[in-house]
Amino acid sequence: MNQIPSSILALVAGILITLVSFWYGQNNNLMPVQASAQAPLVDGFFNVMVGIATALFIVVEGTILYFVIKYRKRAGDETDGVPVSENFALEVFWTAIPAILVMGLGVYSVEVYRDMGGFDTGHQMMAHVHHAPSHMAKMSGSAVAAPLIADTEGMASEAQAAGVEKKYGFGAAPDNQGKAADVSVDVTGMQFAWIFNYPDSGVVSGELHVPVGETVELNLSATDVIHSFWVPQFRLKQDVMPGLPSKLNFVATKTGEFDVVCTELCGGYHGSMRTRVIVHTPEEYDTWLKENQIAQQQDMQNAVAVKPTELSTAEFLAPYVAEMGVTSDTLAQIHP
Repeated sequence: MNQIPSSILALVAGILITLVSFWYGQNNNLMPVQASAQAPLVDGFFNVMVGIATALFIVVEGTILYFVIKYRKRAGDETDGVPVSENFALEVFWTAIPAILVMGLGVYSVEVYRDMGGFDTGHQMMAHVHHAPSHMAKMSGSAVAAPLIADTEGMASEAQAAGVEKKYGFGAAPDNQGKAADVSVDVTGMQFAWIFNYPDSGVVSGELHVPVGETVELNLSATDVIHSFWVPQFRLKQDVMPGLPSKLNFVATKTGEFDVVCTELCGGYHGSMRTRVIVHTPEEYDTWLKENQIAQQQDMQNAVAVKPTELSTAEFLAPYVAEMGVTSDTLAQIHP
């Protein structure tokens, strides 16, 4: 019986490996749910890399197992192996194939980066400075404001650049370049929280609320150390650095609640620097925005700002006395 030619066996093995690798690359289910227009772009690139890695794993591990079994030492065989010094064709093959794969992945990654808006951030713009919204009580010196919605003095950049700076990150996708985003949010990272300011409405929140299907632009800044804004379901992550404004554009495609995680070690409580992005329908988003505008304007009407240095001792201690339950009878017992 004639043996099957090795070239035919290699061809069949190559076809099988290609089919298995392609199938697993497209059905690995290693990534979380897709919730943004950018997510399929990242997943497509990731799936290609998984497919290539699967093929390489099968070829390398399969070759090792084949040689271990076929060329194992037999009982009574004390002969030397065949002396092999070099194989120029094989060396060219295993050098050229990885080089082609790396160059191909490099070109593909640049296309994904472009389609996600990575090339839309090179235009010049004035350095962004966060301003306290009109409904918040401003503090001066040692003034104490109540209720305290956010430390707006800390959110404002101390270095208000008079020159022109670039913003780094992800801008609009090629189809939306040159168009204003539907929703713009100023995001401030600080130890150990995220603050979201909606400048068009004056609303400030500890959670990011956005409408589904609309373009959103996040203007990111940090007040202290380097942070990193990451939403796994959006496949978006952007470093946030003090003094270096950055931005992040996306379109949410799925309603729901998704985690926002800081992925840059920023201090002792880095692990707790988490919040949520809540994706609403357009109607729900408009309702949330209006309700918070009304609520925060009411808080402003009740806000009181005072300087502790201008208070008498009794006025300064009055809130603490009430909290501790100290009464005139208590004082009489201490000072009869």
